[in-house]
Amino acid sequence: MAPPNLPDKSTTAKPPKLLDQVRAKLRVKHYSIRTEQTYLDWIKRYIFFYDKRHPKDMGAAEVEGFLTHLAVAGKVAASTQNQAKSALLFLYREVLEIELPWLDNVIQAKVPKRLPVVLTVSEVQAVLSRLSGTHGLVASLLYGTGMRLMEAIRLRVKDVEFSRREIIVREGKGFKDRVTMLPEAVIEPLKAHLAKVKILHDEDLAQGFGEVYLPFALDKKYPNAGREWGWQYCFPSRNLSVDPRSGKTRRHHVDEKGLQRAIKQAVRDLGLVKPATPHTLRHSFATHLLQSGYDIRTVQELLGHSDVSTTMIYIHVLNKGGKGVVSPLDR
Repeated sequence: MAPPNLPDKSTTAKPPKLLDQVRAKLRVKHYSIRTEQTYLDWIKRYIFFYDKRHPKDMGAAEVEGFLTHLAVAGKVAASTQNQAKSALLFLYREVLEIELPWLDNVIQAKVPKRLPVVLTVSEVQAVLSRLSGTHGLVASLLYGTGMRLMEAIRLRVKDVEFSRREIIVREGKGFKDRVTMLPEAVIEPLKAHLAKVKILHDEDLAQGFGEVYLPFALDKKYPNAGREWGWQYCFPSRNLSVDPRSGKTRRHHVDEKGLQRAIKQAVRDLGLVKPATPHTLRHSFATHLLQSGYDIRTVQELLGHSDVSTTMIYIHVLNKGGKGVVSPLDR
């Protein structure tokens, strides 16, 4: 008896959903999981804004309308509008392979010309004195090195050069590596901290875990590297967790929200009226170096700025009065 005619699976399989295609493309291009989540959220908002129409049936006019709505009705910041724009351009160019014409008719959100919040040296010391443990160590690194919060949180053991007094910042903003100093004041506390982390890592290995996330599919090229001590995070989480992409149980880095809350509380306890955050320590790092007479190009390199004009903003917050001019009242 002849077997029944079965449907060809290759012809009946449904194509992946749009958001699954976007997710797959983002992962192929090694975008971070945070960018992945943000882009997917903006694409969902775009689709729902036009009553669930498929993006391939829309184009530049709809993208311009959505971005204009964000600026006019949503009153979003310029950075938020640019984030949404980047997500939609990625959708059309990389996933749908549709090249949109130049978006000329978008009403741009206003870019506020604000100076960064900067603490004085004594204020920084007061804030740091109220932090302890991992929070105190990370905060000291932010002020002592000029690193961004996530750069410090994601720091790996292998990138701390104790002998050379250097820290290698990997995959900073714009996927750029750079070198910054390792402050003398944190060397011994950091060594003591890493000794405890090493014990924790050894315990994880003994229990069959101990693997850490590796960027750019390095876990396939070097299968055992994820368990090596050098690749571990300097500031690991207290608990193991399941990686949302691979499904593996790993020890990720600490959650940055803990430090954000700790600094907010310290600022409140001190009675400071400045809206200081962890990023304020980076601003203070740059400003205090310039106050000490360091060359702006050196500060630019330490901060990882592509353009010196970005670093120039700290010139405007130096404690020298309005544009360095002495008031006639003080003569």
